[in-house]
Amino acid sequence: MDHKMIAKQFLITGITMAVIAMILSILFRIQLAYPDKTFPLLTTLLGHFAPNGRISTEFYLSLVTIHGTIMVFFVLTAGLSGTFANLLIPLQIGARDMASPFMNMLSYWFFFMASVVMLSSFFVQSGPASGGWTIYPPLSALPKAMPGSGMGMTLWLISMVMFVASSLMGGINYVSTVLNMRTKGMDLWKMPLTIWALFLTAILGILAFPVLVAGVVLLIFDRSFGTSFYLSDIVLNGVQQPYEGGSPILFQHLFWFLGHPEVYIVIMPAMGISSEVMSVNSRKPIFGYHAMVYSLIGITVLSFIVWGHHMFVTGMNPFLGGVFMITTLIIAVPSAVKTFNWLATLWRGNIRFTPAMLFAIGMVSFFISGGLTGIFLGNAALDINLHDTYFVVAHFHLVMGSAAIFGMLAGVYHWFPKMFGKLMDEKLGYLHFWLTFIGAYLVFFPMHFMGLDGVPRRYYAFTEFASMQKWLTINTFITWAAIMAALAQVAFIYNFIVSIFAGKKTTQNPWQSNTLEWTAPVEHLHGNWPGEIPTVYRWPYDYSKPGAEEDYIPQTVPFSQTMSSNLPHDFEDNPAGMDELKKFNDKLKANDSESPKES
Repeated sequence: MDHKMIAKQFLITGITMAVIAMILSILFRIQLAYPDKTFPLLTTLLGHFAPNGRISTEFYLSLVTIHGTIMVFFVLTAGLSGTFANLLIPLQIGARDMASPFMNMLSYWFFFMASVVMLSSFFVQSGPASGGWTIYPPLSALPKAMPGSGMGMTLWLISMVMFVASSLMGGINYVSTVLNMRTKGMDLWKMPLTIWALFLTAILGILAFPVLVAGVVLLIFDRSFGTSFYLSDIVLNGVQQPYEGGSPILFQHLFWFLGHPEVYIVIMPAMGISSEVMSVNSRKPIFGYHAMVYSLIGITVLSFIVWGHHMFVTGMNPFLGGVFMITTLIIAVPSAVKTFNWLATLWRGNIRFTPAMLFAIGMVSFFISGGLTGIFLGNAALDINLHDTYFVVAHFHLVMGSAAIFGMLAGVYHWFPKMFGKLMDEKLGYLHFWLTFIGAYLVFFPMHFMGLDGVPRRYYAFTEFASMQKWLTINTFITWAAIMAALAQVAFIYNFIVSIFAGKKTTQNPWQSNTLEWTAPVEHLHGNWPGEIPTVYRWPYDYSKPGAEEDYIPQTVPFSQTMSSNLPHDFEDNPAGMDELKKFNDKLKANDSESPKES
């Protein structure tokens, strides 16, 4: 039940699910690149899902659905937050474990079982769910609508209920731990940005995921008990179905009330991780610490009032569309503040280009390029034209998929020594970064132009439309770029596994970082620290302080022990810090007067 072990379990399960999702994406990319060719090997591998050497239409939709579901929920939500919240929250705030280690363990096993149930849908005769990762009704509400609406859809729903249970148990635990178990001196303004990001992400999840469960329960009622929450005036195979009074738009409201905060549930941990990695490797204090925290809080609040921009094409009242457009564009403000602060942190820094640092910078790059296209989609007039085209695919794969994955990988490289006591191979790390970074842009950048030209997403063989055949060459190019990026992950997985067993042993603080986790011994102890938990005196970003003997001052170093670095202006705007220093010096004098004098 040790939180560090649970973090490793989340990470390894998340990596396994990411590999599966990546293989699924390569399969449907092959179909998109060569829509008129046959590959007998596919029949050997996939059986009746790929008759005559071609992926069937229904299975193609299943591949897209399960790829999206796994990446959004099982990799970028559970794999990212589960790993780093479990690893870092107790270690960075100075706690011996989570508030409830037992519930923490249950959270992982619910996640694991949800993964097993989701993957088991590949082994049912009708195949996995195929209605898209958003599972809009009526395809998800009518078991006979299409092959992927049957048992595969039922397993999808069961899996998601288990997944949400896991997320809620984890989130409640993270919030309780941060609020109640901080060590002495660790007030909220001394917490690293990783903890702020994970803390606010947990709050988002606790408030948003129950809404998805409510929507899913109503969907199960429609599927199994003949209710009509989401169904009305349905004709199936020429037969009028006995549903009336419901609306599929209701499901979209419920889904996107979770769906848009989900974007920030995915990206905020990556933001926190990247902030930490960039400050450590720039050897500079994070620029605008308070602004960064307020930006995270602003994103957390605003993310609940922007869901409607996913539904501009549903016939929304123009006034309401205008309201959602304004709130969507306002959320760009805190996002821009964070981006500015990252760039200011890098500016004139003494940068160390470790693999973790490169992935953190890559995260900022994807966040900027993907965020800019979000301005187009947040505008109702433009979104109506771009909706359901490859422009949307490119946008969210850059700002949410690639940025979050890069933040996650930055965290893996940075905290691998803390998790396994070994260092990863840097050369393989550089190879991994450059191939993935270039590959991601080669895959998603051309999709913007396909979307602007009106090429729709989710089409099995768009070349059947003469106007879209000109994009076949680009689609083939994108597929080979995706294969290159996928092969780059082989270097990462090889590096990850080999380094666990044969990597170079790490020192206690290999990156010369200030945060509390690096004061714990390399050897894993249940309870994290032998003896008393260290006391915190200062914020986590005292890097390159003028007058200091070294370019980093850990949070556990009292002010009085580094007086040469505590310049008068440090306390000009911080009377509390001055009082703390005075009390500490008085205490030292009192201790000196009480100690026996040498004869």
